[in-house]
Amino acid sequence: MDGARIFNASAALNIDPREFTKHVDNLMFCLSKGLCCPVGSLIVGDQMFVDKARKIRKLLGGQMRQAGIIAASGIIALEKMVDRLKIDHENAKILAEKISKIPDIEIDLESVQTNMVTFQLTDRVDCYNFLGQLREQGVLALSTARNKVRFVTHHGIERADVERTASVIGEILPKIIL
Repeated sequence: MDGARIFNASAALNIDPREFTKHVDNLMFCLSKGLCCPVGSLIVGDQMFVDKARKIRKLLGGQMRQAGIIAASGIIALEKMVDRLKIDHENAKILAEKISKIPDIEIDLESVQTNMVTFQLTDRVDCYNFLGQLREQGVLALSTARNKVRFVTHHGIERADVERTASVIGEILPKIIL
């Protein structure tokens, strides 16, 4: 099972990750997606599977020496960061609700389930100008398609940051309407 964002799904649905994995033989999950680990993924399974995965990883050049410092951050990610994912999800929902009231933004509030907020700008807005104006104000976002914008909330993004982001968007948009 590719469980890259399994902990976000678990937090959003309030289901223990073990429920998602009880019918799978092996699992890979990412420690950096929402868990604040700088790098790393884990692969779990029976001994034969793990041994085979290690061999393939070495053949592909995936060996890392003195990785203890990274392993330590992985332990912290699993022990301390999983429970706080709900804060990221709450902040995403608050951001989505606030920007849904801004003209020239089209957003499906039901689609905001985890820490990602994706919305569409109307054709009256140049997306790249919008992103540039946001960047000048210290707000980073990504365009995923024509006039489609994505924000991701995470550790380090506080409620005040979400409030400020919504305010900045509300100030910028009227000034850049085509």
